[in-house]
Amino acid sequence: MTTSPQEHTHDRTPDRERRSRSPQQPPGHARRWLILGVICLAQLTVLLDNTVLNVAIPSLTREMDASTADIQWMINAYSLVQSGLLLTAGNAADRYGRKRMLIVGLALFGAGSLVAGLAGSSGQLIAARAGMGVGGALLLTTTLAVVMQIFTPEEQPRAIGIWSAVNSLGFAAGPLVGGFVLNHFWWGAIFLINLPVVALALVAVVACVPESGNRRGDRPDLVGAVLSTIGMAALVYAIISGPEHGWASGRVPATAAAAVAVLGAFAYWESRVPHPMLDLQFFRNRRFTGAVGGLVLITFGMGGALFLLTQYLQFVLGYGPLEAGLRTAPMALTVVALNFTGVGTKWARRMGTPVSIAVGMAMMAGGLVSVATLTEHGYAGTLLGLVLIGAGTAIGSPVMAHAVMSSIPREKAGVGAGINGTLAEFGNGLGVAVLGAVLNARFAALVPVAATSLPVALAAADSEGERTRITDAFSSGLETSLLVGSAAVLLGGLIAAALLHRADRADSGGKA
Repeated sequence: MTTSPQEHTHDRTPDRERRSRSPQQPPGHARRWLILGVICLAQLTVLLDNTVLNVAIPSLTREMDASTADIQWMINAYSLVQSGLLLTAGNAADRYGRKRMLIVGLALFGAGSLVAGLAGSSGQLIAARAGMGVGGALLLTTTLAVVMQIFTPEEQPRAIGIWSAVNSLGFAAGPLVGGFVLNHFWWGAIFLINLPVVALALVAVVACVPESGNRRGDRPDLVGAVLSTIGMAALVYAIISGPEHGWASGRVPATAAAAVAVLGAFAYWESRVPHPMLDLQFFRNRRFTGAVGGLVLITFGMGGALFLLTQYLQFVLGYGPLEAGLRTAPMALTVVALNFTGVGTKWARRMGTPVSIAVGMAMMAGGLVSVATLTEHGYAGTLLGLVLIGAGTAIGSPVMAHAVMSSIPREKAGVGAGINGTLAEFGNGLGVAVLGAVLNARFAALVPVAATSLPVALAAADSEGERTRITDAFSSGLETSLLVGSAAVLLGGLIAAALLHRADRADSGGKA
């Protein structure tokens, strides 16, 4: 009688097989699906906070007398700290225990939420958001690392698919949750609603999540941690600041140059230190580099497209933030539907990793083309594009995340999750920056006025005909930028698929 691979992951496995199994592939944890639900709850809380503050900007400006700079730092403090600490947080989870760091992350996030909800000044809110970013970095890295520890290799793709779907759900639901809360309560409630969720997640983590980590691990790489944190935070800040301050302004090139210098020093240090935080040998693995390239480009396309489409819905079509959020929700809902049901994982398993990535990225590229060329004919074209982008993300994103994580030793799962999160942040920021720059260049060429943005140009318009010409110019710029994004996504998908195909051939040749 034959047995499926899944059957070998349960406690019914014969003793002889249990003894002969490699220690690198232990059986799945008995309560792994319950644990996945627990860590996804913690993850969702963090992800909501990436976007929930955007809808509270008018309230904060009015009630706290916050300046534009204050508002920018309220938003950016969280993402800068979180993105800068992802690698360090992953390394800490590997060394000191993933359950322990998950608890610390939840506690920090909850404390930061409490301070933010009760903040009486802009400075207090900015500091609280930075503290929440520390907790968020610990949570984002430990959740994925725990998934890799408790599931068998056969089950990991579906588990990562669910984890990835929660990412998309949190990204899309932030503005919706924020808008609902602000319609019924004051702005501080958008942070205080985190507290019961954090408390529930803490109890569940303590009760359910097993401890894992390399307690006898390498010595701490403190220099590497400092260099990676400073370098990544500076790089993300340069990307964030570019569209606002201008890419040629003194601040942006100087920050970008500092980031490159510090990250170069980090790479040099990691290649020389006996116990590196990030083993640069990972990048010699074709499977790893192919998945890394695809991950950057999938977040590049999705993040940039959503950023531009949200502007179009609000500035051109006149929707409010909540209405715009509802109209972009089908993308996230498609990801959730395909990954929670396991359909995306089944398709990916049948096609194989290289083909799955090529198909997923081709669907994303097609979705971007649909949004670019059919939006002017009504929402149907936009809806088609969003569904295609969501379907491509559901197929390609979990496969790439699994390829990254499976290319790294189990004892370095936290660092792998840190790499995954860092590259996702980088790709998203790069998509916003590059596609935004293409849009602005096209817009400026068609509207020869001293306007720094669409709202400024519309405010300066003195007739309805002028306003129409300006919105048409913006739509043309949107089309150009989305087409550029689609070409980048498609090319990146083909390159990533080719690298992974070569890696598979090399692996099969080695086993032969």
